[in-house]
Amino acid sequence: MKIMKKLPSHLKKIVRVLLLLSLVCSLTGLTSACSKKAETAYERAKRTNRIVWGVRPDTRLFGLTNVKTGKIEGFEIDLAKALTKQILGSKGKAVFRPITEKTRITLLHNGSLDAVISTMTITKERMKVIDFSDVYFDASESMIVKKTSKIRNIADLNHKGVVVIAIKGTDVSNQVAKLAPKAKVKQFDDYGSAFNALKAGQGDAMIDDNGILAGLIADDDKFTLTGDALAQEPYGIGVEKGQDQMRQAINKALKTVRQDGTYDRLVRKWFGKVSGFNVKQAESTKVKIQ
Repeated sequence: MKIMKKLPSHLKKIVRVLLLLSLVCSLTGLTSACSKKAETAYERAKRTNRIVWGVRPDTRLFGLTNVKTGKIEGFEIDLAKALTKQILGSKGKAVFRPITEKTRITLLHNGSLDAVISTMTITKERMKVIDFSDVYFDASESMIVKKTSKIRNIADLNHKGVVVIAIKGTDVSNQVAKLAPKAKVKQFDDYGSAFNALKAGQGDAMIDDNGILAGLIADDDKFTLTGDALAQEPYGIGVEKGQDQMRQAINKALKTVRQDGTYDRLVRKWFGKVSGFNVKQAESTKVKIQ
């Protein structure tokens, strides 16, 4: 205070302005006036030469931890690697962080992830809280049955005594009630329990996304995917709201890997040998957002 008294009047005004600005910054956290503009996900990826992807470690064919190597493997992992190379160049690194259905959006919001590729259906509700890339996998709701079963479509389920197995939290119960009202739905908490129940004869069919169902029967030649698509479930890559540079870069990379044959090769690699899986349908991009 003694120093202030000794300063000329014009310098006192400058000091007061600086002190006031400092106080405003500390109280409000205004980044635009008090600090540099926050780094975007795309800018961070370019600076670090890596993209941090949120992936599922428990969904066979899409992303599943290899117990021998400890690494996550699957279609989404290979696709993320290809997209990373397109965006950052040949030396770009894809970093994978395990997520769950409950944590993936939260981790996007807090900046722990640059993007999420985890069998996430593009819906209008989710589009309110995050942004999506173009569709990278045209999933559809389908069903699996034993190859010896006479059930081949939704109409075949509409008989008394038929039991449909589904996962809790899905819309399968409502769909069956509308399309096959005579059938009953038995729900389970997870895919492993649900498929085991189907194998044990506790149900006649299991309904869910065709890609996920394909993973369940990949090594079981007693079951097959069957029936027309009950509903479209287009998967998109999620990014935080406002991260337009990252979203646009991902879309450009997706277009390139489709055009150069990389995408088709990966689809055939992971899904080509699954009984009843429609590879051409998976390659389609003309979908309606639910």
